[in-house]
Amino acid sequence: MKVNFNVLQWSPPRILVSGFALIIFLGAFMLTMPFASATGERLPFIDALFTATSATCVTGLVVVDTGTYFSLWGQIILIVLIQLGGLGFMTMATLVALMLRKKITLRERLILQEAMNQSSMEGIVKLIRRVIIYSLTIEFIGAILLASRFMADMPLGKAVYFGIFHSISSFNNAGFDIFGDYRSLTLYVSDPVVNITAILLVVLGGLGFVVMSDLLEFRKNRKLSLHSKVVLTMTGALIGVGTLVIFIFEFSNHLTLGSLDWGGKFLSSLFQGVMPRTAGYNSLDLTVLRQATQFFIILLMFIGASPGSTGGGIKTTTFAVLIGSVISMIRGREDIVLFRYRLGKDRIFKALTITLIAMALVVSVTMLLSMIENQPFIKLLFEATSAFGTVGLSLGVTPELSNAGKIIIALTMFAGRLGLLTLAYALGPRADKDLYRHPEGKITIG
Repeated sequence: MKVNFNVLQWSPPRILVSGFALIIFLGAFMLTMPFASATGERLPFIDALFTATSATCVTGLVVVDTGTYFSLWGQIILIVLIQLGGLGFMTMATLVALMLRKKITLRERLILQEAMNQSSMEGIVKLIRRVIIYSLTIEFIGAILLASRFMADMPLGKAVYFGIFHSISSFNNAGFDIFGDYRSLTLYVSDPVVNITAILLVVLGGLGFVVMSDLLEFRKNRKLSLHSKVVLTMTGALIGVGTLVIFIFEFSNHLTLGSLDWGGKFLSSLFQGVMPRTAGYNSLDLTVLRQATQFFIILLMFIGASPGSTGGGIKTTTFAVLIGSVISMIRGREDIVLFRYRLGKDRIFKALTITLIAMALVVSVTMLLSMIENQPFIKLLFEATSAFGTVGLSLGVTPELSNAGKIIIALTMFAGRLGLLTLAYALGPRADKDLYRHPEGKITIG
């Protein structure tokens, strides 16, 4: 296979993979500098690489405590990486180009189409403009709401900084926090302002920018696309089911919901039902959850957010297609119909491919970690799924990983953020179109 070193001739998936990798290595180099740590010590490169990968891939898994280990400059580096990773480096590059009044070329539009997971280039630059405006506006409002609450607990300047940091981290579904001691948002387990603000930021970031654009134009168009209908339906269903299951499973657990009043029980269940959708914050101590609850969270993390969003996982639309396939097969129907639209065979094949590759990746990573790490299986499966879904929730395993384990988890986060098919297209040879078709055969299934 001939290797093409001409960057100008690289495919859009290869450019995306290379761009993210470059940002990660630059971020890792910056985090190893003495000014990035609170003590002035250099962070080991493996730990810096892991942290930069987690930030750029908007995951939130950490090997050192973000709030106490890093200096102000180190935390600023992390928040820049989170913003670049959440919106995508091509989105940020387009912003610079638009500010400089530079024309967006056809090749750049193709890369943007791949980065935003769109089926066509039509209106892609207009979408990017909206993405930037929506993101900055939502993050600004979130920062004001959080800062107004934090002012009751800390000085004004610190409250504003904490508001900005956690608003960006929440909207980009990163899950990084700077409260220290790996506490995440457990200090505000029953606080409605912090919980509801974080939930709204996470949900808006996880819906996808196409859906947000559809919602904002609904008053004018009076209609939603099929994609938006599926995303909104699945998002609502998953949040509702997640909240109910966690509420039931943990209701009598005195280490989690059992010690809270009814309002605190509901708010914590809602919060913890939303966060596995690739956000990474927790208001409950995950290590003392019942194993049934931990496994259920693994399932939510595997599904993840929606296409074109800041989140990972197999995506809500993929899960919807799988459910539609099952229903159609049980009813004896040939087509999968969602909201009176028939799905094409290519959509079904893509959903099945993504799911099987994702399952293979999570299983393989868990097996590898089981071989090299002395940890319970459920914790390793939880960590592997969290990395693939770019969630960031942890049962406390990540800081104790060996260097080999850190590299495995970092690669898993990288694959989860970019998307398995994008990574496969980037690393694999260019496929040639088949010149013929084989005769149809039949095998027995089930």
